[in-house]
Amino acid sequence: MHVIPFINGEPVYEACNRTNVGGYHITDYLKQLLSLKYPHHISKLTWEKVEDLKMEHCYIATDYETEVQVFQKGGKEAEEKTRCWQLPWTPSFTDETAPSEEEIARKAAFKEKQGQRLREMAEAKRFNRINDLENEMRDLEILLQRLKHVEEDDVLSILAKTRYTTKLEVESAISKATQSLRKAKGESVESVEKTDPSAAEKYNLINVPDEDLTPEQLKQKRKQLFIKSTSEARQQRKQKQIEEELERERKRQLEEEKRRENPEQYLDELRSKHRDLSEKVDQRKRLKTNGNHNSSGGVGRGERLNSSQRERMRLLTTAAFDRGKGEDTFGMKDEDWQLYKLMSRDNDDDDDDDQPDLDEAELVRVTSRLREIDPTFIFKAESGSSTAEAPHFRPLTKEDFQIILGVERFRCPEILFHPNWIGVEQLGLDEMAGNSIQGLLDKGRCSEERITNSILLTGGSCLFPGMSERLEAGIRMIRPSGTPIRIIKALNPIFDAWRGASAYAAAMQFPQQTFSKMDYYEKGEDWLKKYQIRYTI
Repeated sequence: MHVIPFINGEPVYEACNRTNVGGYHITDYLKQLLSLKYPHHISKLTWEKVEDLKMEHCYIATDYETEVQVFQKGGKEAEEKTRCWQLPWTPSFTDETAPSEEEIARKAAFKEKQGQRLREMAEAKRFNRINDLENEMRDLEILLQRLKHVEEDDVLSILAKTRYTTKLEVESAISKATQSLRKAKGESVESVEKTDPSAAEKYNLINVPDEDLTPEQLKQKRKQLFIKSTSEARQQRKQKQIEEELERERKRQLEEEKRRENPEQYLDELRSKHRDLSEKVDQRKRLKTNGNHNSSGGVGRGERLNSSQRERMRLLTTAAFDRGKGEDTFGMKDEDWQLYKLMSRDNDDDDDDDQPDLDEAELVRVTSRLREIDPTFIFKAESGSSTAEAPHFRPLTKEDFQIILGVERFRCPEILFHPNWIGVEQLGLDEMAGNSIQGLLDKGRCSEERITNSILLTGGSCLFPGMSERLEAGIRMIRPSGTPIRIIKALNPIFDAWRGASAYAAAMQFPQQTFSKMDYYEKGEDWLKKYQIRYTI
């Protein structure tokens, strides 16, 4: 922001003033205020949008204090001066209006249609998988039959065209494909060990007596026993997982068939099961939290202890009874220390009472199933249950997506007259104009009437409504009463600076009147005196 006085078309550099505040600072100040006021919509308050809001809605108040009081009082006048920017918003459905029976039926039919489509897709995928596995097995069997009827020298040449290197690998691939095919068809997979072609070679020392082995071979035998037992255990676990998965799939199919036969009865049974499981789980959680209350109002501590804890309590009670009748001699005998070891041992991890709660897992499954097939199902925990009900939030409305511009409309441009509001301890626009006018008068360059009667405003910030009136009021407070003041605005204030720079660059004397940054660094500021430039401009 500059104030440059001109006399007879020439600038008077000695009377120029500058403040490091402009349109950029107004936009940044407005963006900060709106971001603090609406932190949830900070992503919408981009620099470009705030710039548009500034140019469209901001204005300069003739009297800032009076304008603030208008908004403090509120009323119709403040409402008329308030602007609203509506963000995109889509109304959300709430639970206040219960869905109609037609809506429930429509949602149920839509879910059934979606479920049928997913089942068809899964069935088609399973059919393609079975078809691929059967083709793979047929090709492998043909390859194996071919290998059986050729010489050993020709085996490598035949397998060179495949991804297998030996005939044993082909047999192992057939075994794997067989198990995968049975699994895809839903058949029970027999517990068959993996066909390992080199098993006899790997475990060749297991069946050999120890007396026939050397110390080094005994080490190898123990290693082979460990590897074999580990492999068998891994295979058993995998087989168990496959069987459990098949069992779950079988139960799911039976449950689906039952639902198709009688949907209403199936839904009633599912709701009843959900209710029973909820009561059972809540009761167990209450007992774990509070214990059992006896008739005297106390808590039955013994009911909340697991087996190892109860055993330690019994040992402590026995020790206290045996040793409490006379002199305390605990520790003098060896059996006392054995008792101490038993009481100190931590067996909580091996306790059989702390098993996973199968009822909770079943409750989760039943709840998920009800949510799928019953659109009206809403799971709400009881008030006494330890399972907290999900919090309900107020649905978002149209007003929540509005950016309201009130005092921000004139507060942000006010920094042109009060730069200290944003931490810039410099003069405002009216004070700079008053200082320039006083500087010209002190040097007797021209009359005051000639200066104040032709004040030109240019630049983007002069487009704010009320700029001319506010500047005139500020200068009138500084100058003597009755001073004629006339302020005019440029026809195109935004491009005036560019047009002046383009005309200067097109002039013939431009190359002689310009210098580079390197010239300034090399020759210093004294060298610039011939350009008649002052650095305070």
